[in-house]
Amino acid sequence: MNRFIKELRRREVFRTAGLYVGICWILIEAAYVLLPTFGAEEWLLRAMVIVAVAGFPVTLVLAWFFDLSDRGIQRQADPTDTVVPALGGRKTDFIVIGILSIAFVFSVYINLARGPTILPQLEPVSVLIADFENQTGETVFDGPLEMALQVGIEGAAHISSYRRNDARLFAERLQPDSLTLDTAVARQVAMHEGINFVLAGSIKPDGSGYRLLLNGLDPKSGDTLFQVSSGAESKDAVLNALGKISVDLREELGDNTLKKGKQAKSEMFTAASIEVAQTYARGQQLAYKGDHEGAVKLYRQVIALDANFGRAYAGIALSSSKLGPTEKSSVYWENALSKMDSMTERERLRTIGVYHKSVTGNYDSAIESFRSLVEKYPADADGHNNLAIVSLLTLKFERAQIAGKRALDIYPNNALYKSNYAFYAMYAGDFDSAASEARKLIGNDPNFYKGYLPLAIVAMSNGDFAAARDAYASMALTGDEGESLANAGMADLELYSGNFAKAQQIAAAGIAEDMAAGNTQAAASKWILLAETLLNQRKNEEAVAALDKGLGLDDGIVRTVPAAMSYLRAGKIDAATTIADSLSQTLKPQHRAYGLMIQALVDLESGREMDAIDKLRTATEFADLWLIRFHTGRAYLAAGYPVEALADFVLAAARHGEASAMFLDNTPTYRYVATLPSWLDRAQRELGISEGVDDRGPDDTVGLLRD
Repeated sequence: MNRFIKELRRREVFRTAGLYVGICWILIEAAYVLLPTFGAEEWLLRAMVIVAVAGFPVTLVLAWFFDLSDRGIQRQADPTDTVVPALGGRKTDFIVIGILSIAFVFSVYINLARGPTILPQLEPVSVLIADFENQTGETVFDGPLEMALQVGIEGAAHISSYRRNDARLFAERLQPDSLTLDTAVARQVAMHEGINFVLAGSIKPDGSGYRLLLNGLDPKSGDTLFQVSSGAESKDAVLNALGKISVDLREELGDNTLKKGKQAKSEMFTAASIEVAQTYARGQQLAYKGDHEGAVKLYRQVIALDANFGRAYAGIALSSSKLGPTEKSSVYWENALSKMDSMTERERLRTIGVYHKSVTGNYDSAIESFRSLVEKYPADADGHNNLAIVSLLTLKFERAQIAGKRALDIYPNNALYKSNYAFYAMYAGDFDSAASEARKLIGNDPNFYKGYLPLAIVAMSNGDFAAARDAYASMALTGDEGESLANAGMADLELYSGNFAKAQQIAAAGIAEDMAAGNTQAAASKWILLAETLLNQRKNEEAVAALDKGLGLDDGIVRTVPAAMSYLRAGKIDAATTIADSLSQTLKPQHRAYGLMIQALVDLESGREMDAIDKLRTATEFADLWLIRFHTGRAYLAAGYPVEALADFVLAAARHGEASAMFLDNTPTYRYVATLPSWLDRAQRELGISEGVDDRGPDDTVGLLRD
């Protein structure tokens, strides 16, 4: 081995290798800087690296067999020959070391000067795609072009494309006779919603092919700010042409992630044909309108034409789930998840998030998917909105408020996002923000009935019952839905303020109106409300009859939990236990938590305080719900532990915003806060730190259990 190394040294292989590496190193670093300056293609730099690497072993072989001497290039001589190698001697060593040092210093300097490649995060840019002007006379182009363009441009993380179906719905309100989302209507929608650009496209014949043109318009002035175009040789080449347009469009909108104007195939809308794309677009429209049966039929046609079209599998899975969970819908979802390689990354993350949110109920996984979505695509308003909704469903109200605000930042005038944000703030106890956003909402649209609820709740929390009544009165003028919710709100308000007979009249009138309108769920909730008003007037038998009627109409958790507590007040322990057992046998954590809570209240009613405390503490492990915290305080107080009771009452007071509509369905339930000050005061008095602060004692439970 030593002999071989000596031979390598004699033949100058080490020196040759050092020179080769140093020179190649300097050339490649210089090329990295200079080639882009002259617009050279990326492959040229890659080719240089490949040649340099491939040439290294060749250089070593040549150095072994040949030598550069004072006689020129010749084969290696015998060790006893007197030929003087050109690369021999200490001088050459210094040259090699110098070249390597220069290469190293040059490389360090370039990398430090260049720094890490960090692309600046761009501010969100919102666009609305108007209907393409179809000048071809071929109806196959009606629908799929806009959808394909949207998919293509949303490969850019900072671009948000406003949902066209939402725009159509809004356009119908602006112009009831409008059947299309043409450029003029799209500009109106964009101005109202605060959208940055309107994209107005057209397709027309061009010889045997087609020509596509897209203008980026200022919504206010209508001026063309930029224009991109592309040609297609045939009908099926139109989708590829749209892919090219989306690249140019992304660059016009500031996207700096594209390499040499190229878009990855995974960021494009792909379909076997334009007919497949159009059929899918029609299915999407039907699904948005709620015609899921019609949508499923169209999605099946798509799959028959293109078995690898993952979007169709996702569409049929979601629509079939809306029609009711079946074995078929599960199979559809399995197919959708297995075909996601045909979707863009943005679509995949959306689909997985929706799957966990709407199908499996695995909210933690849904949060993870939507969080990944908005981290990679911060301009995805739907992603932020869905993240906020799932955060709300997991009782993370502050997180919901943050995510809701980000969606609102992208579309500042969007009524849905404004309404959602007001509710998130209300649940989080940020009543100032809730009231402020609600005022903005109804200022823009006085008929948006849900906007009045935060105003009423905030007024109630401030003891301003007149303002709360005014808010509900305004809500009632917005239409049938607003009138029904306002009726529930007014009954909730009168229960909160102790006007039980008035609450009874309001609830009874609301039941009649809801039944006449065929709104059985709302009527069921009001039967439960009516029962609470009757119990507070000691009319137990009438209350039980009202509870039975309400649950006969609908037995959702919004009705069953309040009904169970009212059954207990009326002495119907078996009825309450039946509800508790039913809730405890479900997989949903919040249902199980409420089931345990009702069982604990049965224990509390029977004098088994410690059993009740154990169940309530276990319930909070499933879901830390406001109502459970309130009753945990009651149980501790009944068991003789005022310190622990005070801690739960204080926590319930701090989280009173959660009691606004505690079942997260917009139905007002603030009446449950009414006796909290009295319970809090009682715990303080038992500790000797407070005097009475409320004339209403814990016996006036406003729909809660008697002490």
